[in-house]
Amino acid sequence: MKKFLSFCLSASLIVSTAFISACTPTLYTDDVPVIQKDEGLRVHAVINSTDTQAWHLWQSVHDEYLKVENPSEKYFFLPSSADEKFADIYNAYSEEVILNGVSIKPDTTEKFEYKVNTPYEVKVKDQTFSLRFMKSNAEAAVFINNQSAGGNGTDLFSYLNDENNNADKSLSAAASGAIIDSDGNIDNTPITKIKGRGNTSWDKSKKSYNVTYENDVSVAGMKKGKKYSLLANYQDDSLSRNRFLYDLADAVDVPYASDSRYTDLYINGFYCGSYQMCEKVAAGKNSLVNDISTISYLNANGSVKKDFPFLCEADPGINKDKDYFVETDGGYVVIKYPELKKDDKGYEQVKEYVAEKYNAFFNAASSKKDLSSVGDIDSLSKLYLINELGKNWDSGVSSTYFVYKPDASGKYKFFGSPVWDYDNALGNATGVEEELEYFNIKDYEQYTGWWCRYKGGSDNIINRLSQNPEILNSSKTIWFDKFVPAINHFSGESKSEKLNAELYTNAELYTSEKYYSLIKDSAEMNYKSGWLLNTGDWIADHSSLTKATFDAKTKKMITDQKAASYNSDFTGMYNYCRDWTISRAAWLSQEFSK
Repeated sequence: MKKFLSFCLSASLIVSTAFISACTPTLYTDDVPVIQKDEGLRVHAVINSTDTQAWHLWQSVHDEYLKVENPSEKYFFLPSSADEKFADIYNAYSEEVILNGVSIKPDTTEKFEYKVNTPYEVKVKDQTFSLRFMKSNAEAAVFINNQSAGGNGTDLFSYLNDENNNADKSLSAAASGAIIDSDGNIDNTPITKIKGRGNTSWDKSKKSYNVTYENDVSVAGMKKGKKYSLLANYQDDSLSRNRFLYDLADAVDVPYASDSRYTDLYINGFYCGSYQMCEKVAAGKNSLVNDISTISYLNANGSVKKDFPFLCEADPGINKDKDYFVETDGGYVVIKYPELKKDDKGYEQVKEYVAEKYNAFFNAASSKKDLSSVGDIDSLSKLYLINELGKNWDSGVSSTYFVYKPDASGKYKFFGSPVWDYDNALGNATGVEEELEYFNIKDYEQYTGWWCRYKGGSDNIINRLSQNPEILNSSKTIWFDKFVPAINHFSGESKSEKLNAELYTNAELYTSEKYYSLIKDSAEMNYKSGWLLNTGDWIADHSSLTKATFDAKTKKMITDQKAASYNSDFTGMYNYCRDWTISRAAWLSQEFSK
């Protein structure tokens, strides 16, 4: 039996598994924290606010299994909405607390002047603690609260992550909470459902979640919607690979590119770490794929339409008991929308239709077929380029989405979208040695070398697209017209604050310097709280890189004479990701110039 991190100061709860457990809840109103009144100090996300949801309970640094090594050292991990100088501290002890000479009576909130990373002495009863404040610069903070998830008095974090429930990601619960932007604006829209998400990533200590709100909400300026994903980016030490490629896809007009924000997540007051909150891959009104719904396949009289739109995912890792899927010439394909069950109208007809259309698409992608008759060349080319740029390990075999819908002329075609799941891309992963040998690839971790084209052994959809003549002809033009200016903007080579509005419909791709300014302090909190930079053998060596740039005049890649070194901290890992991305783009520019 081990002592693990507790939301309560009064005791480190004894549990037999590596997860956090909290005490029995009680809800309070007015300006008292919604979190139970067990002993401890709490801080509010917004000073002078009467909101009851956005309270953060002080906590100790934990290890990868959430075990606390030094319970006498406490931290407040403040969101970006917190004041730079003052914090509202609530005392949930039954006795007076002396915080650096400031008296805080029981059940009382006092304003405290603080400095980041300065240790303050806390005395209460016969105990003495050291307290430090850290402050994020992320675009948003999300608080999610439920002290009786599952209706049995279990705290939400434990309920979703409880190993006794086999960490079942299908478990879900409603919750209250708050969405707060960096200016301190609070949205208390209730949450109808939060549940786990991910396949292999769900087995990691820091987990990702899907969240559905009761009404449409906006997260730090994003367009309003109900369904969001909170990505842990556990295996990505830059916490930014998904953000870079989602925003790049949006900038070059890939349909349905997911918008996202750097976000600090708190569940029942516990700081869970730095997350990326993004539009969930879902269909329906105000969803990411907003022109498809669950009933789009039906006529007014309830019969199945001759042609209808659908959203699907190429994924060999299906769950045959839970997923709605078909087996095609290109492997297993999950039907995401329409989302049907066996007793729903047209269940088998929809499966037959999807299989027929996907087979035609997969076979047309081979080099001797007319792909443009069944696929949108522009979006498919961009989807290929995103995967080639990232050297995405899952390219074409997992988390590869397509939307089947009418084009501008009314003809039904496959569109390459939405882009998704790139935490192992952009030089992050080592790959599987046996598979790389089979593909005869020896430079997967390097920014040189074709990836999608060389992955012929698996014969997946992206591999076929990468060798299709129509895609090849289109990709070269799109690369230089759309991708290169965007990447030059990202790198800082072009000095514009925003991308050219005439060239780009969406201009929300920032410079790498801007992204760093938004994530740096949040990342520091994330790793200080206990999450690891290097999460295992799957992660590539990020200690050095010989950087490269592209000379547009000579059409050659120019490499530095000496390799750059990167420190084993967040800044070093972020810089490596940035430099690998820019160098990869330089190599691709050289090759496309040929």
